Amino acid sequence: MPAPPSLKQLTKSLAMLDALIQREWEYRYYSFDSKWADYGEMASMRNGQGDGWSCVFGSGGVFLKGFDHESEMSALSKQPPNVWPGVLDSVPSTFKDCLLEPAFSMVDTTFSIWRLPEHAQWKTGRISYPAGDDPDGSGRLLSILDANPDSYKKWADEYYERSISLTAIQQIYEGTPLTPELVRELNPDVQFASLLGDAAEIAYPTA
Repeated sequence: MPAPPSLKQLTKSLAMLDALIQREWEYRYYSFDSKWADYGEMASMRNGQGDGWSCVFGSGGVFLKGFDHESEMSALSKQPPNVWPGVLDSVPSTFKDCLLEPAFSMVDTTFSIWRLPEHAQWKTGRISYPAGDDPDGSGRLLSILDANPDSYKKWADEYYERSISLTAIQQIYEGTPLTPELVRELNPDVQFASLLGDAAEIAYPTA
């Protein structure tokens, strides 16, 4: 996982790319709301099949929770539904607003990670994992956060069923301000002006 400033830039870039390529909100994977709540900005991913993650960036640090509905650690596999021991037990109190956030549906959590300003590394709880290469789904769902533009291109080419310009993806990953030319390279069917609202919500720069 990148350090918090790099992760925020990366998640903004993912959201801007999806807004550029897919204008229909319900079909986008990635989003970013820079005015989400008083206590932070939020990046998110949803795959339309019940899996996804939400990541809150605030002054007290960064908190990410995710859910893989097919994971053995899913609360859906238990009666009554219950989050796997250790996944949320050690989350610092500074993230209590996140843990109480109704929109997050915390029972739908198979993994969580966090980082306080004083931390040099990302943290997780003490968890006894079931057998498997990716028992909580975090490896699969967070793989896009490797900060490699090729990873987005590979995914987007398959998901959107067309070839996406790697050069343009790299520019968005670098935070290059949007221009009409850059927009056309990514999606010639989209007008620059129509993206200004999305860019403002994401807090992505425009020329």
